[in-house]
Amino acid sequence: MKLNYRQYSTAGHPLLILHGLFGSLSNWNWQSNKLSEQYAVCALDLRNHGASPHADQMDYPAMALDVIEFMDEHNISSAHLLGHSMGGKVAMQLALEHPQRVDRLIVADIAPVKYASEHDQIFDGLQAIDLEKIKSRTDADKVLAEYVEDEVVRQFLLTNLVRSPNGGFQWRVNLPVLAKSYQQLRSAMTGEKAFDKPVLFIKGALSNYITEEHQQEIGKNFPQARLKTIMQTGHWLHAEKPQTFYHLVNDFLSQPE
Repeated sequence: MKLNYRQYSTAGHPLLILHGLFGSLSNWNWQSNKLSEQYAVCALDLRNHGASPHADQMDYPAMALDVIEFMDEHNISSAHLLGHSMGGKVAMQLALEHPQRVDRLIVADIAPVKYASEHDQIFDGLQAIDLEKIKSRTDADKVLAEYVEDEVVRQFLLTNLVRSPNGGFQWRVNLPVLAKSYQQLRSAMTGEKAFDKPVLFIKGALSNYITEEHQQEIGKNFPQARLKTIMQTGHWLHAEKPQTFYHLVNDFLSQPE
């Protein structure tokens, strides 16, 4: 699958950036631009997201292979990977299955574990929006507000609601497949052996996506992993404290071997 991407620079070591569930490469514009001062940054839209193709299969081995295909097409033998949430799981899966293709790995606010069903209300809310009836995003937001209380989260989700060629609305994400595949997206990482290269996990202090209970699984899969916490941030830590996040990433990537 040919993923949609944006190349921010060609100078420096390759750095690929992978967004989270319901996101797109545009969520990472600030970080991509800033990191492109030192690295050859490419931000990708993962399958069924952004402007990338839609497909019925939606699991981490398939998404990792999409990134490998992108690397092969662009003659990238190995790269640093930075992934947030679902994108972090894609990055971890790729590192475990294809360790020779990954130099350093940064995982933002996610662990290589199976998670509980935390997005059921979101899926119910998005599927409750009748695309034939709504006249504006405001109409969609009123429906979604019955399921998702947080206005910031709703506005993020509704970035996926775009105008269709006939003037109505359509989903940019492949919503039916995401809903059907949610069990796979919650799953733990699979790999025959650990990824024994430098790994940085960055956690939002107000987020519960990385807990003490996850440390054993992180250490088992990524024995060189270290964990940094950004205070007063939640799951969208890279957007809430962009400068702090950037400095953690850049400091980690610029350390000598």
